[in-house]
Amino acid sequence: MEAWSPNTESSSLFELLKLTHSPQAMLEGSGSFVREGETPEPLPPFEGDPSGLYQDFMPDPVIGHPDLRGWFTIVDGRGRGRGWMKDGAAFGEEWIGWHMLILVGHHTPPEYLAYLQQAGIPYLVAGGNDGHVDLRLALEKMAALLDVDCILSTAGGRLNGALLRGGLVDEINLEFFPAVIGGLGTPMLFNSPELKPDERPTRLALTSCCAQTQGRVWLRYQVVQEPGSNEE
Repeated sequence: MEAWSPNTESSSLFELLKLTHSPQAMLEGSGSFVREGETPEPLPPFEGDPSGLYQDFMPDPVIGHPDLRGWFTIVDGRGRGRGWMKDGAAFGEEWIGWHMLILVGHHTPPEYLAYLQQAGIPYLVAGGNDGHVDLRLALEKMAALLDVDCILSTAGGRLNGALLRGGLVDEINLEFFPAVIGGLGTPMLFNSPELKPDERPTRLALTSCCAQTQGRVWLRYQVVQEPGSNEE
């Protein structure tokens, strides 16, 4: 029996989301490419003063390329990724002009930043003093430096949960499949920290509901900003 995968069945919804929002960037976490606990290939140690590495790396051949259309953006503060596909053409004709962009922090190992520079892969440095990439700062930099005003996250629960708790989600699209998985290890949509006593659940407003083929249902929700929210 052929293995079932929701990725192939949801490709039409993915295309609809791209047409609806015209995102300039796709967002993923490093966990989508590197399994937790997997040891990445060692990189040559960096020798010298690493301070210059902790500046945003925006190489002109990439940033100024006339055919640049969008960004495959990966949050990889720990420097786990290797062998990144720099040019979207590797994923098909529709992705020509899309380029890799890595979000890192001041906690990212210098040898990883040196590796990215040598490979010509742009990166933005956002926070990291607490051991995590400052997602709000990273998105603000993407807007200010790269004119990115719409990002489509197809990440896993951990990154999506961090975006949700950070108040960085405007819209949530859910597609239900007529199948039940169960199991304690089944991934969650939003693997967020527990709500504090003074915090409320994120409220959603349904904007559309579409029944699709094979019993699938697409629900589109707008995130409701609570009164007193510090979101602009």
